[in-house]
Amino acid sequence: MDLAFIPSPSVGVVHLGPIPLRGYAFCIIIGVFVGVWLGNKRWVQRGGRSGTVADIAVWAVPFGLVGGRLYHVITTYEPYFGPNGHPLDAFKVWEGGLGIWGAVALGAVGAWIGCRRRGIPLPAYADALAPGLALGQAIGRWGNWFNQELYGKPTDVPWALEISSDPAIGRIGGTYHPTFLYECLWCIGVAALVIWADKRFRLGHGRAFALYVAAYCAGRAWIEYMRVDEAHHILGLRLNVWVALIVLVLAVVYFVISAKKAPGREAVVEPGAEPVEGADGDTAESGTDEAAGKAGVSVEKPAAKAAADDDAESGADAAEESATDASGDKKSGDTADEPAADAKPAGSGSTKKP
Repeated sequence: MDLAFIPSPSVGVVHLGPIPLRGYAFCIIIGVFVGVWLGNKRWVQRGGRSGTVADIAVWAVPFGLVGGRLYHVITTYEPYFGPNGHPLDAFKVWEGGLGIWGAVALGAVGAWIGCRRRGIPLPAYADALAPGLALGQAIGRWGNWFNQELYGKPTDVPWALEISSDPAIGRIGGTYHPTFLYECLWCIGVAALVIWADKRFRLGHGRAFALYVAAYCAGRAWIEYMRVDEAHHILGLRLNVWVALIVLVLAVVYFVISAKKAPGREAVVEPGAEPVEGADGDTAESGTDEAAGKAGVSVEKPAAKAAADDDAESGADAAEESATDASGDKKSGDTADEPAADAKPAGSGSTKKP
């Protein structure tokens, strides 16, 4: 007898009159809003304008939903296009079935379109959005809890997930590893890691996003290995395990190459926005000063730098004055050493004695 377990909801949908309110859809929607909210905060911190992330998300989110559904239908085509399949069920997104790989891939295409229309570099946008994506995934995974799907192997651990039986879909009741919860906690950890690393190392040019991808794939590989739902296998491993490992390697390669080719962070992430102080080292600052000089516009320097420049100028003036004084003293000393006979007494016009 199990003394402790995580119960599953008896229903995954509540009807408000003729309108069905589905737990899975709510989790996805809340995850999107949280991701956009955090992405907007980070975008503003990096020098962008408030609202830009949401404007681009109008392109990215629909593309992402379509991509996620396409990946699921293509890799799990049997219920839709196999024997006794129902092709129209492929459009029933609310019943579950969104592949994160397709969602991110096609969502990136939508984000690229939105960024291109605004003149914004896609890597900078992806860096700002990366932790929000991880948190959005963490929230969205609770949709699997409402649908009682994508759980792991049978277990009797205290945090096991109770699954009710449903002969209609071949679901066997019992207690299983709550892989949705494992992935939720892992994604929260990934978001914290990216935020910390971004502050500590000032990641830019897509490296914060690459870190998110690599860290997520590392967790997804072992969590996917625990799942017991139907999946295609290649060389004894589930398809999504291979995808996670391949994407992990690609993310690490991009991170390393990008760090060598474009160290630092973008100075300006959005046209018309103010440059970020300290971005891309001294290059961004000198470039700004040079451009302003050519345009005939004076650039106000930060207070600390202006004070340092004043101190340097004062030191140079003091050194010049010291050198002048020393030269004057030397001349005076040479004059004092001349014979006294050559000197005229004060107030006398002649050197003759009476």
